Amino acid sequence: MGKRIVVALGGNAILNEDPSTQGQIEALRHTSKQLIELIKQGHQLIISHGNGPQVGNLLLQQSIAQSEKNPALPLDTCVAMTQGSIGYWLQNTMNEAIAEAGLNQQVASIVTQVVVDENDPAFSNPTKPIGPFFTQEEAEKLSSETGEAYVEDSGRGYRKVVPSPKPQTIVEYPIIKTLIENGYVTVSAGGGGIPVKKVAHGYEGVEAVIDKDFASANLANLVEADYLFLLTGVDNVYVNYNKPNQEKLEDVTIDQLQAWIAEDQFAPGSMLPKVQAAIAFAESRPGSKAVITSLENIGAIFDGGSATVVMAGNPVQAV
Repeated sequence: MGKRIVVALGGNAILNEDPSTQGQIEALRHTSKQLIELIKQGHQLIISHGNGPQVGNLLLQQSIAQSEKNPALPLDTCVAMTQGSIGYWLQNTMNEAIAEAGLNQQVASIVTQVVVDENDPAFSNPTKPIGPFFTQEEAEKLSSETGEAYVEDSGRGYRKVVPSPKPQTIVEYPIIKTLIENGYVTVSAGGGGIPVKKVAHGYEGVEAVIDKDFASANLANLVEADYLFLLTGVDNVYVNYNKPNQEKLEDVTIDQLQAWIAEDQFAPGSMLPKVQAAIAFAESRPGSKAVITSLENIGAIFDGGSATVVMAGNPVQAV
């Protein structure tokens, strides 16, 4: 029997060395050919994705073009714009892959709002890197000119950081769930979702970016998914990474991961959010599983493929 799977795409699934529109579409075309394997196997597919480079680039474009008659758009609107553009590209490349595979399904992209707490401490401590990489000198110059914060990101350079509050719930999840139950592939919670707060008349945008892995874990719980796939550049999570005693993690428990987090085994700007999101989902839906692996490996997950699998409780079972 097919499973309901939320797949959270990492940045390498959208953006490679070619940042042009066509380059990103080609990257998504490759991604779609990998994702289609899950549909062939009979699974229900809900796709989410990041938008860090895209939303950062859009903010740069907004600031450069800003004028009295053309004021820069706020961050939540930029998130919505990149959610729409990436969803548009991904919807088309998925439809191409579905047609090539001779399948009969449709793909729907959903503009998705994610509720956050306006009092979340993240608003006074920006930590989420977005946009392009800069040298230390470039970042210091930009920071002095704009007052914005820049931090070193995983040894790759310096990036602007913005607030990243935790997701509370997803406004459109009943619509997403209805579409899934009626056979549609959905693209939703793109870029972590558009951050909003609850107000008297409905919802109102806030200036932030939500981590797409945490939003995807929230979405997977709300739509009652069996699996959450968190995709990254490697097939497995490791402890003692790049050391002589490096260890590949396969079937692991929440307690084991919590102990390794306490040892600072996972990089804060890289693997740590994925591990924390995997724990959050496994805790929220006992019996369901979170899987951390690479895009290229997802078609083999249910056939002995390599991955790190997380589930609640001590008995660890195979995928």
